[in-house]
Order: sequence, then C-alpha cells, then structure tokens
Amino acid sequence: MTQLAHDRAIARDNGLNSLGFAKPPAQTRVVVAMSGGVDSSVVAAKLKSEGYDVIGVTLQLYDHGAALAKKGACCAGQDIHDARRVAERMGFPHYVLDYENKFRESVIDEFADAYLAGATPVPCIRCNERVKFRDLLETARDLDADCMATGHYIQRKAGPDRAELHMAADPARDQSYFLFSTTQEQLDFLRFPLGHLASKAATRALASEYGLSVADKPDSQDICFVPNGDYASVIEKLRPGAADPGEIVDTDGNALGRHDGVIHYTVGQRRGLGIGGLSEPLYVVRLDPEMRRVVVGPKSALATSIVPVTEVNWLGDQPFEGEIPCLVRIRSTRPPRPAILRPVDRTRAEVELLDAEEGVSPGQACVFYETGGTRVLGGGWITLRRRRAA
Repeated sequence: MTQLAHDRAIARDNGLNSLGFAKPPAQTRVVVAMSGGVDSSVVAAKLKSEGYDVIGVTLQLYDHGAALAKKGACCAGQDIHDARRVAERMGFPHYVLDYENKFRESVIDEFADAYLAGATPVPCIRCNERVKFRDLLETARDLDADCMATGHYIQRKAGPDRAELHMAADPARDQSYFLFSTTQEQLDFLRFPLGHLASKAATRALASEYGLSVADKPDSQDICFVPNGDYASVIEKLRPGAADPGEIVDTDGNALGRHDGVIHYTVGQRRGLGIGGLSEPLYVVRLDPEMRRVVVGPKSALATSIVPVTEVNWLGDQPFEGEIPCLVRIRSTRPPRPAILRPVDRTRAEVELLDAEEGVSPGQACVFYETGGTRVLGGGWITLRRRRAA
C-alpha cells in the first residue's frame, strides 16, 4: 500500500476526507497556487475531479510585459495563460493577483543585495517563505479556504502530536531543501498532493488523463526573474555600478590577476578565473566585496566542517537545545550528510559536519533531517564560513 493509500485509509476510518477534514469534499474549499506548470495544474485538476471546491490563484510576480517574451520560467505571461486554460477545462474559478511589488521588496531586492555582499542567495526559498506561504496563504484564508495546496514535491504527514514535513517519495524530485522555512502554523494549513508520487512521469500521466494542455510542458530551469541563469546581468541592472573590477588574490593576499566584478564569481568556482599557468588548480574560496577581491586557493581550502546558521526554523518535536544528531543538506543537489546540530539560541545554531563539505557559502540554506528517516526538522541560513582548526 502506498503512503497516500495508507493515509487515505486512516482518513476514511477517522471520518475524514483525503485532505484531512471531517466533511465532504464538496464542502471543503481549497485554494491551489497555480504557476501554469504541469505540477500545480495536476494538483488543481486532481482535487477538482475528487469533488473539492477548488479556486486557482496565479501570482504575477514581475513585469508582465517582460514576462511575455521569456519562456521556461514560472509566473511568466504564457504560464498565466496556461493556468487559466486548466481552470476553464476543469471548471473552477481562477484569479491572477499582482504581487509584483511584494515580490520585488521581499525577494528580488534581497537577492541583489546578498550577491553584492558576497553571498550565494537562494531566492526560491525566500519566495516560498515571504510570498507564497505568507501573503498568498493569507489570501487563501481571506477566501474562506480550508487549506491551500501546491505542486511541490514534499510530503505532509500526520504525526502523533502535529503535522510533520517529510521528503518526497521520489528523491530526484524532492523539494524539501526549498521549503525548510515553512512554519508549523503554515504546515497545518498547507497540502502537497504530489509528494507521494514515485516520479515526474506519474505526474505527466495524470495530466494526460485529465486532458491538460500542459501535460508535455517542459519544467522550468531558471529562477523566474533571471533569464538563462545570468545572475550578473540581473544584478547590474538592479544595482548599476555593481560590477566594479578588482584583484584576484591567493589566501595570503598575493595578487594573481584581475576580475571584472565580484558578482561574476561564486564560492567553489574553478572555471573562468583567467589565471592559468599555475602549478595546481585554484578555486574561489571566499569573496571580499568591500575590498573588491576574489580570494582563490587549492581545493583543500574549500573544506568546511563547522557551519554557523541563523534564522533557524525548528520543526522537531524535541526542544531546540543541547546536541542534536541529524542529517543536513547544504545544497539542493547534494544528499543529506551526518552532522551534529548545536543550538545557540532560538534562531541560531552551529552545525558540525562529520565529514567536511566543499563549497559551503554564506547565503545558502542548511536544512536539517532526522537520522534514518525522511522528516524535515527545519533549517537555517548559512552565515560566515569557517574551517575547524586542525
């Protein structure tokens, strides 16, 4: 029996519908956050087909005129059109909300400032935290919804005491790294109907079954406001003069070359440094925006075992104190690794990686998972990187 079937069986035994409410689906209102992609479209179609009172909402997050010319990113003009077509086919109301100012203030401005400060930001997490799961969630409440559903690949499970956040069934699609800042209050209101699916192919099969035009639509690859992954050009447009030239130096401060702006580099980068002819490969180990310096060194200089984090969101059942063995993920593309979590206060902690990681950078997320399981215990934002003394 799949996890979904198991949860539904329990729900039926308890007199609950598939979303966990003690009333018929027709009397259960659910707002679906629709990006126009296949995932959220399937969620909306699936819930509507099960008889729920569905309302689709799509957010216009940046300039609509510019969006019309950009394909392959969420919330663009074509995506709004695709979401509307799904709503029309399935027969539920659909609204487009202008969140452009909120998105710029809450996500884009911080993205630019973080890059200028030498960090490696993850704007998709801030968008979930500050726009979708805060402002849109409040809109869903204003619409008298019982819950809000999204197309994220993550699981919400009923724990003995409260709702729990778990990794998706398909490790290749798991999005828990991007949702660590989901609060308990938000989790109580949210639903993730795709988290149990074994693969993206299963989602596309459902889209075809419902006759959705987006069934074969390609996945979005870029951050929605960063065309073709060109971060530097976006930063230069948002912050004119940001790409000031400076020196490339080694860890002892010796000049090795020149660069055209710190914003063109990230920690761990090897290619494109323009300082050939050296005896060993060099990597970016630190960015110093104030001195306009890119600091490079050998691969060994990237190794980090002590990771300070701040703005911690704790979802575990045990008190956030003492030493907490867990698994942590410091990049979305890396598997969770064993670590010891040491809280400093309610929102700060130090993470000791049992095996040093390379390329840890301020601005990235550090997400905590239970050892030997799938539950997300929370996470925080990496601040200054330091290596453990030998």
